[in-house]
Amino acid sequence: MQNESTVSRRHLLGGVAAGAAVVGTSAVLASPAAASQGGHRPARVPRDKISVQLYTLRNQLAINLEASLAELAEIGYTRVEHAGFVGRTAAQFRAALDAAGLRATSGHVGIPQPFNASTWRAALEDALIVGNKYIVHPYFGAGPNGPIRDSAVYKAFAKDLNKAGALARKAGLSFGYHNHQNEFARQDGGKRTGFDVLTRETDPGLVHLEVDLFWAYRGAQDPVDLIHTHRGRIRQVHVKDLGFNGSFADPGDGLIDFGRIFERSREAGLVEYIVERDDAGSPPRTPADALTTAEVGFRYLDTLRF
Repeated sequence: MQNESTVSRRHLLGGVAAGAAVVGTSAVLASPAAASQGGHRPARVPRDKISVQLYTLRNQLAINLEASLAELAEIGYTRVEHAGFVGRTAAQFRAALDAAGLRATSGHVGIPQPFNASTWRAALEDALIVGNKYIVHPYFGAGPNGPIRDSAVYKAFAKDLNKAGALARKAGLSFGYHNHQNEFARQDGGKRTGFDVLTRETDPGLVHLEVDLFWAYRGAQDPVDLIHTHRGRIRQVHVKDLGFNGSFADPGDGLIDFGRIFERSREAGLVEYIVERDDAGSPPRTPADALTTAEVGFRYLDTLRF
């Protein structure tokens, strides 16, 4: 166990580069949106809607949960999205959040496969103890040989998502689905993607979308197009940047023009902007680097104008 000075932030970042780089003539990874157009006052991400996915800090949390949560609150976060309870019960995890002045408004919890209503109800009970408003299935679409390419598999899974969403709604929770790039593989040798199947076969009233912007781009999808197609259904986004080498980057340090996407926030239905970086804290990065990512992400979103 390391002492609290070890888990404190090493460097207070004075500013964050808000501009994304221009690559070729791509309209998807475009230059940053102008701060003001036509004399209108620029929009901003509401500070109280900025969250962080705690998977980003998984190694840091394992070192010292309470100190790490306190650091997030010091940065300015008021809400987080959990991915498990770091070896605690739901009640113990809630107590740690309360002590730091944070709310876990959202959580990643996989639905049982095969679907089991009793097991899912227990997960929903934990979500209510922690204080979630949203509960999100985190991963699907990959088999032993790579991305699933059989639409029947997606249709069967969509039925389970609807069942999970109905039970969540009965419990007073909003149930969502989080994408990676696998879902954008074409199915049955045609043009329809797994994401197309999932979104068509699930009830928008039972299953909202949490779009991971990094993985959407890696799946050759423009998030603006996804917003147009799924108007009002994209309630959450993972704000994860795409580095010049095609891997992860801290928000604002990569290629994605987030301002261009967030100009459509109202059309999307967005209520949470969740900072994440999958490799934060994994070698060669250190657990302390995860706190840097959280800091950079918060400052970037808090100062972004579009």
